[in-house]
Amino acid sequence: MRRTIALPAAALAFVALGAGARLWPALAPWSSAIWLVGLALTGLPLVWRTLRAAARGHFATDLVATLSVIGALLLGQPLAGLIIVLMQSGGEALERYAEGKASEALRELENARPRLAHRVSGDTVVDIAAEDIVVGDTLLLRPGELVPCDAEVVDGRSHIDASRLTGEPMPVRAESGAPLMSGSVNQEGSLTLTATALSRDSQYARIVELVRSAQASKAPLQRLADRYAMWFTPFTLAVCGLVYLATGDAVRVLAVLVVATPCPLILAAPVAFIGGINRAARRQIIVRHGAALERLGIISTVVFDKTGTITIGRPRVSHVVAAPGTDEREVLRLAGAVEQRSSHLLARTLVEAADARGIRPPDASDVTEVAGRGVAGFVEGHQVIVGARSFVLETVDGIGRDFATMEPGGANEAGLQAYVAVDGRAAGIVTYADEIRPGLEPFFADLEQLGVHRTLLLSGDRIASVRAVAASVGIEDVEGDLLPAGKVATVMRLVRSGERVLMVGDGTNDAPAMSAATVGIALAHHGGGITAEAADVVILADDLTRVAEAIRIGQRTLRIARQSIWVGLGLSAAAMVVAAAGLIVPTTGALLQEGIDLAVILNALRARR
Repeated sequence: MRRTIALPAAALAFVALGAGARLWPALAPWSSAIWLVGLALTGLPLVWRTLRAAARGHFATDLVATLSVIGALLLGQPLAGLIIVLMQSGGEALERYAEGKASEALRELENARPRLAHRVSGDTVVDIAAEDIVVGDTLLLRPGELVPCDAEVVDGRSHIDASRLTGEPMPVRAESGAPLMSGSVNQEGSLTLTATALSRDSQYARIVELVRSAQASKAPLQRLADRYAMWFTPFTLAVCGLVYLATGDAVRVLAVLVVATPCPLILAAPVAFIGGINRAARRQIIVRHGAALERLGIISTVVFDKTGTITIGRPRVSHVVAAPGTDEREVLRLAGAVEQRSSHLLARTLVEAADARGIRPPDASDVTEVAGRGVAGFVEGHQVIVGARSFVLETVDGIGRDFATMEPGGANEAGLQAYVAVDGRAAGIVTYADEIRPGLEPFFADLEQLGVHRTLLLSGDRIASVRAVAASVGIEDVEGDLLPAGKVATVMRLVRSGERVLMVGDGTNDAPAMSAATVGIALAHHGGGITAEAADVVILADDLTRVAEAIRIGQRTLRIARQSIWVGLGLSAAAMVVAAAGLIVPTTGALLQEGIDLAVILNALRARR
């Protein structure tokens, strides 16, 4: 940033020094020399940069300003040239500030990749780098560790958190024969694995490569100013040519160039975008750069991840079925007593559900836990067992028939469940589900009013579950059973078809798709990490409706930027007529252009409100 503001600061300093010298009689003759030196030192770098760009075929807003600087040097009008340098470099500094920092998604992904593995060789365990794993290696995976490569479970039982890859919060049961993806987290039990792929060919490495390729293929956004400069610059040059043919007065041509210098183009967009970025930040919407805000203003399609976006993103107790002779509260009270001794995600969820209902679980004694399967203990003299269906059936003989009467959809139809047995008898079944966010109907209506004509729901969850969630919120286009590559393919297909796509997600598995979209928004109320780094916009609040607010801020900012540009260009065109008539000199024209710039800036600042 210091380098960015150095040039306008130097130009301003030379303007002030020359003006000060002119006010001091003894130094007055030196004022023009000071301005000339200042113009040479600050103007020539701008001229050189613009000429290099022109040699590559890039003719933008800088061209007229560069011609003004050259003309001021050749015709001995250094003050006018310095004012142009000040406006040009100052506008560029504002634009750099609006751009913000580039995404560090790839670096974040690389830092979070699995790095260590434990290779089993006979009776010894050797620590090796994940890159040194060979297909067929036997590996030991301890609780809390990342799966170092794609592998298959040989021995042991546990639960695997694959949410970084699939987006689904429900832990996956890992036992003999189960495939595991690299980057997943082992929750509680030790596992013995067989490597099925090299680290560089595993799922996590593919996510890194997807983000890299998506960012590389994303088309750069042409500056708003340059789109207007494509016609305004030739128009200005044509007017200058006509003035010179009619009058032969080079100073008058310079005056036309000075007032035509498209500082409204240079200043309007960055000032408006900075205002819009600040406005969004006050609503906990962090926009990384001005281009993201501009893209938000033209969105036509919104793609949502399911888990953590449309849904809350973590399992909740959806309902409890109690056996005859007991009730829901008693099932939660006894189950919560033993579950509060467990660190398992679902155990904490059950205890939270009891607490939300005002149930205070009593203390439990002699509590034992079988990693990844269930927990048992004694509560008020009663033996209480809570866990997977297979765990409870193995512990208590003949209890399966009692549970069958409480499973209306069958044991495998109701989603994730915990079975509760008390004193050898079936007591109840606790069913978990991910809840849909409340109040989404007005949110989707708001998106439609903002010009979003299509919405899609993508998920790594089962297609039946995804369709059920989509139907409840009114989304028709649905895709399920997707890994990150599948989400990227869908987003890129939409972009190639001409849609301006906004991708909303909250997990590492969404990072590649957000990088591929026109704009990526991350819901990062739980920290964000890699997902936030891959996104153009980060929403810090746990509020999906801020997505519509971000689009609205983007549309308003873009509208104000365009208004400012048109007002500025209109005033510049009027000033060109006055200069062509010979009624103003270059220095006066430069000051008049400053007044036009002030009007443009004041209008653009409305984006802050």
